[in-house]
Amino acid sequence: MRTIAPLAAALAFALGMLAPAGLPAQVRNDTSLPDIGSSAAQVITPEQEAEYGAYTLHELRRLGYVLDDPLIDDWLQGVGDRLVSNTVRASQHFTFFLMRSRDINAFATLGAYVGVNVGLILIADNEDELAAVMAHEISHVVQNHVLRAVEKNKQNTLPIALAMLGAILVAQKSGGSSGGNATEAAVAAGMGLMAQQQINFTRDNESEADRSGIQTLARSGYNPMAMADFFGRMQSATRADTGGDSPYKAPDFLQDHPVTTTRIAEATERARQIERVPASHIDGGPVQDSLLLPQHLSTHALASGPARQHGIQFSWAQERMRVLSADSDGAAIAEYRKLETRHPQSFGDAQRYGLAVALSRHGETGAATDVLHKLLDRHPDAFWVELGLADAERLGGDPRAAQQRYESVLRRMPGNRGVILSYAQALGEIGTADAGRRAQAILRPLIADSNEDPIFQQTFARASELAGDTVRAAEAYAEAAFLNGRAQDALGQLESLKKRGDLDYYQRSRVEARIAAMTPIVLEMRKDGVRPADADRQQQVNQPRSGLSFTSSQSCRDDTGFAGNALGRASVGQAGFGQPAFGQPGFGQPGFGSSSSDSCNRDDGPTASPLHW
Repeated sequence: MRTIAPLAAALAFALGMLAPAGLPAQVRNDTSLPDIGSSAAQVITPEQEAEYGAYTLHELRRLGYVLDDPLIDDWLQGVGDRLVSNTVRASQHFTFFLMRSRDINAFATLGAYVGVNVGLILIADNEDELAAVMAHEISHVVQNHVLRAVEKNKQNTLPIALAMLGAILVAQKSGGSSGGNATEAAVAAGMGLMAQQQINFTRDNESEADRSGIQTLARSGYNPMAMADFFGRMQSATRADTGGDSPYKAPDFLQDHPVTTTRIAEATERARQIERVPASHIDGGPVQDSLLLPQHLSTHALASGPARQHGIQFSWAQERMRVLSADSDGAAIAEYRKLETRHPQSFGDAQRYGLAVALSRHGETGAATDVLHKLLDRHPDAFWVELGLADAERLGGDPRAAQQRYESVLRRMPGNRGVILSYAQALGEIGTADAGRRAQAILRPLIADSNEDPIFQQTFARASELAGDTVRAAEAYAEAAFLNGRAQDALGQLESLKKRGDLDYYQRSRVEARIAAMTPIVLEMRKDGVRPADADRQQQVNQPRSGLSFTSSQSCRDDTGFAGNALGRASVGQAGFGQPAFGQPGFGQPGFGSSSSDSCNRDDGPTASPLHW
């Protein structure tokens, strides 16, 4: 794990996104370039891939770009698992996560981490179109396109980056008012040259990823024509001037690199060919059930159900993320009122659900409850709606009715991760010792699979705290801090916990093991200039808006209650839906939300801002 921070720094500088303090290390790291004929797998080990992917996600969370919500996360991971299980040669564990940005974007990075922007899902007509984007990104990972891009960049970008750096230094030393303009010109020239080399290198990968992605769609029971449909939608988005009324931002990158008519035609023809072939005979042969796929998502289970069953949750998820990605609950309500006024024919039950969630979170629980009751009458099996009603009842001052409703949903869906976490969060908000013990009980079955889930760790910490299990609470709070990119805070919490005299042998062993694992990471972060949180400096951040609970705090703190360190270090390594280049923008922007309000800005350290080309 000691290699994580230096690796991220080296990769970031190769793309021109690292603060000056990291430049000498990059120059040293890139002097040993791989041979031209070396395989991509030799550039970075699978262990380093996994470490870097996890590190990238932790950093994105720390900067407030990730939207973590138990219901949406479980649904998105389920869509991804279905696709991965039907992808030939998919041997890695994939992690799918949601970016809160309304920009249209999706990307894959090292370690099989795939990010999807809210904006992309909002513009999709159905789950098939979303699955088409995700299948494309999965193909980039499975076919080693990201690793090949790493190899290509390690061979090509250093001379360009050094030339750019030299031009910047000369411009800065020249003095006068022309220095700033010369610097801008040098940066633009250097980044443009790197971008063109990466585009030339990766363009050939797109056809391969399209073909493989369409095959995966068909095997998974999705419409293979969905990729061509979404390409057409993107082509329309780049031509339309939608102004401020659109729920998404037209991708700037695609305005310069539009989805071509040829690419749409090729995707359409591939889909037509596949539609004439049985799924078991699609190129690559039948796909066996993946050991990573939950039992209820096995290929046998999928084949035995209705063909369109997998898309039922899409509309509920789409509207829920519309609310959680809005600037505020009031802004979400205003957005729905505008949609209802301008497009009354398309304002259906899913939109009414989203409006009710926004009203509930805004304190208008009476109106929200009325809407949700009517929706539940029309959709008695829609657990998204029933959970929304339970939350409205809790927020409206009736925790007993809310808990009874949660229990009813849990009895119907005892193994549903989203339901369990949502209920446990609500119990944490109820705040009694009995509620804490109940939350602990329903969360325990998830412990073995939740090492990398910050929502689980935070929720389990709260439950343990209420139940009086302060050691478990402290451990889980530390894990939540670590997963939210706060390794130094996490280590400090564990070191304080270790000093307690009431730990038994097993508790002390767990704490010492985690300290041993985190210490090398923290040492590298300190060497890299990343400092621990400063509780006296806070600004507002949107991150607490995600989830059913913990909505009252709007300070610059992560879910552990410790103040956030918003030292921004740009994560790189995205292979986007439009151009899968290493570090390149994807389906719009380069994987980061573009709003400055999405992160907490500090004045106590250098910040490497994400680039938008």
